[in-house]
Amino acid sequence: MQRKGLRFGNTLFLLFFFVVIGLVLHYRGRTKPLVAFWNDVKSVFIYDRKPAERGDNPYRAPEPDNTASDDVASDDRTKSKDDESLLDKIGLGKQTESKEEEIETTSSSNGPDFAKTKDFNLPAIGSNDQIVRHDRYTLRYREQYEQADWVAYKLTGEESRAYLSRDGNKFVPDPLVKTGSAVTTDYTRTGYDRGHLAPAGDFNLSTDEKQESFYMSNISPQVPDFNRGIWNDLEQKFRQWAERDEELYIVTGPVLKLGLPTIGKYNEIAVPEMYYKIALCLTDNQPRMIGFVMKNEFSSENLKSFVMSVDEIERMTGIDFFPKLPDALEKKLESSTTTVGWFSAKN
Repeated sequence: MQRKGLRFGNTLFLLFFFVVIGLVLHYRGRTKPLVAFWNDVKSVFIYDRKPAERGDNPYRAPEPDNTASDDVASDDRTKSKDDESLLDKIGLGKQTESKEEEIETTSSSNGPDFAKTKDFNLPAIGSNDQIVRHDRYTLRYREQYEQADWVAYKLTGEESRAYLSRDGNKFVPDPLVKTGSAVTTDYTRTGYDRGHLAPAGDFNLSTDEKQESFYMSNISPQVPDFNRGIWNDLEQKFRQWAERDEELYIVTGPVLKLGLPTIGKYNEIAVPEMYYKIALCLTDNQPRMIGFVMKNEFSSENLKSFVMSVDEIERMTGIDFFPKLPDALEKKLESSTTTVGWFSAKN
C-alpha cells in the first residue's frame, strides 16, 4: 500500500511539474504574461459578454472560421468562389471600380491653413502608383509585395473615445485593388497573424468604416507576439494621444524591400522585417511629429526606445512623408527625435 501511494504521489508531482512547464513556455512570450494568463482563466470559468472598456483583449485566442481573428484554418482550394461569396454576403460583391473622386482633407477649426489642402496627410504619390481610397483611410498598394507600403488617415479624439465591437467583421479581399489583393487563406497555417496597418480599434464611429479596416490590402504578416504585444501597445498609445490632442495625422506601414521571405497559398506575400508608424499633431501651438520603427518580433522594451526621426524612416522606406508641409517646418519636424510633448504623466 505504501508503494502504491508513493507511485500515485510521484505521478501527481510529475503531472503538476509538466503543467507548470507548459504554462511557462506558453506565456513567456507575452508582453503581459500574468494578465494574459488571468484573462484566459476568466474566459474559461467566467461567462462575460461585456467588451473591455478600450476594445478587444489583444492577447485572446483568435476566433475560428473566417471571422476577425489573427489566424484562420481553411482547406478551401478555390480562391474566386470563396472570395466572391464572402463579398456578396457583406454587400461588397459589386464594388469593382476604384474611387476616382478625391477626398478633401479636413482639419480642426484651430488647425493651420496648409492642413486644409487636398491630400495634405498623404505621402508623395507617383504617376504609376496604385492608390486605393476608402472612406476613412488611403493606401498605396504594392502588388510586388501583395500589401500596402503606407496607409494614411486622420484619427480624432471622438473616434478614440468611442468603442465599436469588431465582432462579426470579416477579413475580405479589397475590391478596389485593381491587381487583386491577398486573400485570407494566404495566411492559413503560416504561423503569422493578419496584422492591421490601420488598426480596427481606430475606427469606431461607423460599422462600414470598421469593416473596411479588414480589407486584406490593410493587412500584413506579423509575428503573433509582435502583433498582440508591442505593436498593439503602440496602437493604444496613439489612441491615447489622439484622445488628448483631439486630432492626429497618422501614416503607418511595413518596410518593404527585395529579398524578403514570402508566405501565401495563392499570392506571394512578403513578410516584413520591420514596421513604422508616424504621427503628426497640429493642434498644439507648436506642431509635433514623432516616428517609430519596430522589428517584427516580440519585445518588452519601452516604447521610447523605438523612436526614430522621420528623415531616417524616409531613407529606410524611400517614401516622402508629409510633402505638403511648409519646407522649413517639414525639415524641422522630420529631423527631430524628441519625445517632448508626446510622452507625459497623462499617458
